[in-house]
Amino acid sequence: MTLRQVAAGRHATRHPVDGGSAVIEFVFVAVVIMIPLVYFVVALADVQRSSLAVTSAAKEAGRAFEVSSSVPEGLARARVAARLALEDQGIKESPNVEFHTVGRGCTGTPVVPQFVKNAEYLVCVRRSLSLPGVPTVFAGRGITTVGAYLMHLEGHRD
Repeated sequence: MTLRQVAAGRHATRHPVDGGSAVIEFVFVAVVIMIPLVYFVVALADVQRSSLAVTSAAKEAGRAFEVSSSVPEGLARARVAARLALEDQGIKESPNVEFHTVGRGCTGTPVVPQFVKNAEYLVCVRRSLSLPGVPTVFAGRGITTVGAYLMHLEGHRD
């Protein structure tokens, strides 16, 4: 046995060959990191979709009320317009449409809007959603998105 063979053998026994464990480590780390990251992106997209849907629903509900000829007709049109706006975003729930006085935001007691000259109301649409795969114990009441639209009534209706 030559000195070179002895040196090569000693070198080989000191540093064993990996045998493909880097691929296994990469797959394990990728799964551990990628699954929560993909879940986070999907959950964030769902919240964003809900936010855009309720904002659009509030705007459409306000516009539908503005062009109606009576308060009961306006309330019915507002609910239908809000439902259609939510359905445009793929949300099949019935919307919660409320009218509030300006200055209090979408909090407080809702009011019934009246066709009074230069009246302003805030149209609010709320939607609660829960994160998929998260138990209620951890999620609580979920995430509530609120859309608002300032409705200005310019004239009287008969």
